[in-house]
Amino acid sequence: MYGLEGKVAFITGVARGQGRSHAVALAEQGVDIIGVDVCRQLDTVSYPMATPDDLAETVALVEKLDRRIIAVEGDVRDYDQLDAAVRAGVAELGRLDIVLANAGVMAHGVPPIENSREAWRDSIDIMLTGVWNTLQVTVPHLIAGGRGGSIVVTSSSAGLRASGTDMGGGTDGYFASKFGVVGLVKAYANALGKHGIRVNSIHPTGVATPMVVNEFFPEFIAANPELGEQAVNALPVPVIESIDVSRAVLYLVSDHGRYVTGIQMPVDAGLTSR
Repeated sequence: MYGLEGKVAFITGVARGQGRSHAVALAEQGVDIIGVDVCRQLDTVSYPMATPDDLAETVALVEKLDRRIIAVEGDVRDYDQLDAAVRAGVAELGRLDIVLANAGVMAHGVPPIENSREAWRDSIDIMLTGVWNTLQVTVPHLIAGGRGGSIVVTSSSAGLRASGTDMGGGTDGYFASKFGVVGLVKAYANALGKHGIRVNSIHPTGVATPMVVNEFFPEFIAANPELGEQAVNALPVPVIESIDVSRAVLYLVSDHGRYVTGIQMPVDAGLTSR
């Protein structure tokens, strides 16, 4: 259906949530996977982050579809670690065609917020510098393959429309990084077009993943009601599912979107049109 059989994708944040959904959706289309996830808790993140068991479950789901997957614990903030993961995966699987820079966190808190500088740093380092690192270590492989390719960066509806902030570093950093990657996408789309490599960003509304569906998030919204009021979708759904984002990714990375590059694709239930 999508013409992706035999291709290889690199996915960050692959252990669960949108990353896992993308891995499974691509595997269903005949794609082999290289994946990384930090698989440990950060002090600035109040909800439980992915674990090695989550990563193992993603591996099992992909292998159940008779596709190969090389998944390792890796931190997108560490350039050398990320580079080693990509090199090892390409050496084993033989090629690279698709890059999904998906890793992200929501480093927010409830008042009083005492680690705002750390929350800002983690947000920018993971979701902006981490995306740059991902581009840097994957683009040479895409160019060397000579087959073109597709890169999709996960931004957010918050990368198209900034609402209020709790001024606690994490929310500020989330907005800044999600807007910042749009600039990277546009610049890399222009630079890589001559190689047949397309670069786009995707902008979901709230997605029913552990980043949103957890015991902490209602407390955060209760402490910051204006943020909740500004995050109401136009369509009558509170959140979307990971597969809704994955279906948009499939379009962008396949020949269905072969002339689509440099765009910001909302999958936001109309949130940014309000």
